[in-house]
Amino acid sequence: MRKWGFLIVFTLPLLLSLTGCSGQSGQTSATGGTAVQGKSRLDTVKSRGKLICGVSGELPGFSFVDKEGNYKGLDVEVCRAIASAIFDNPDAVEFRNLNAKERFTALQTGEIDVLSRNTSWTISRDTSVGLEFAPVVFYDGQGIMVKKDSGIKTLNDLKDKAICTQTGTTNEQNLADQMRKRGIPYKPVVFEDINTAYATYAQGRCQAVTSDRSQLLSRKTTLPQPQNHVILNEVLSKEPLAPAVTNGDSRWFDVVKWSIYALINAEELGINSKNLASFEKSNDPDIKRFLGKEGNLGEGLGLTNDFAVRIVKHVGNYGEVYNRYLGPGTPFNLPRGQNNLWNKGGLLYSPPFR
Repeated sequence: MRKWGFLIVFTLPLLLSLTGCSGQSGQTSATGGTAVQGKSRLDTVKSRGKLICGVSGELPGFSFVDKEGNYKGLDVEVCRAIASAIFDNPDAVEFRNLNAKERFTALQTGEIDVLSRNTSWTISRDTSVGLEFAPVVFYDGQGIMVKKDSGIKTLNDLKDKAICTQTGTTNEQNLADQMRKRGIPYKPVVFEDINTAYATYAQGRCQAVTSDRSQLLSRKTTLPQPQNHVILNEVLSKEPLAPAVTNGDSRWFDVVKWSIYALINAEELGINSKNLASFEKSNDPDIKRFLGKEGNLGEGLGLTNDFAVRIVKHVGNYGEVYNRYLGPGTPFNLPRGQNNLWNKGGLLYSPPFR
């Protein structure tokens, strides 16, 4: 008995030390196992000297290429904000055009660092697909576009009609769910390429086309006679559009996440690209922390403490970005609605910078 007692006393500290070492060198993975801490994507991006960002590249207002060959749009500005936070240079970004089928594979294989491509946040994508979604940058819903002279006013009017959409998207699934729920038979016409879907609709081979309402509004402006098309009032789904990174890299996820929150929080504080300098001497502790003049919030992210200043200086706040591409004076003239700040009746909300 004394012999067993000696072995227990001798081996217990050894087991505890091994357990302690294991806890220090690893982190719990999404599946509950222990993953060894390694190099973060943040380190890779820094050493490369640029961010690689996956976008659509074909969606006016969100990500498109202008006549001078420059990428523009809300999704593009998210990428530029992240690059500004890291490099103090919004142009330190390489954009990769990806269709709906390619986008997740490009992220999973490491071809891109972040996906900023009008992608809906869903539970399956957040779990089984292995994505980590950053804050929502645009609250949307699925709609249906038809020709004005079609006589189609509601979903019921689409009985036995052909409806174009893109395969591999939530739009295809949502349409099937809504029509089944209502008992409305229809003819789905699906394409891998969204351009083909809209071209087929424009040619009259489909009586309707369905996608996120923001995309329908955007694509409507590119049709030969935009005024001849209308978007039905019925909304088929919730579509929270958010950038995404891969699971298992909290350092990189934090940088992407708080770069977006910086856009939102700047608008909450009333700070924009034009009045930024006037806040330099502010005594407001919230503003001082946001500007990096008090505390070490940036260092905690692996960035400089003025990372938010860099973002506002180069990109602006969320409201500026929205108005630049979707608001008054644009072809869309889209009211903020749900995409307004929480204190103005919208859903945009940033956790405290403290």
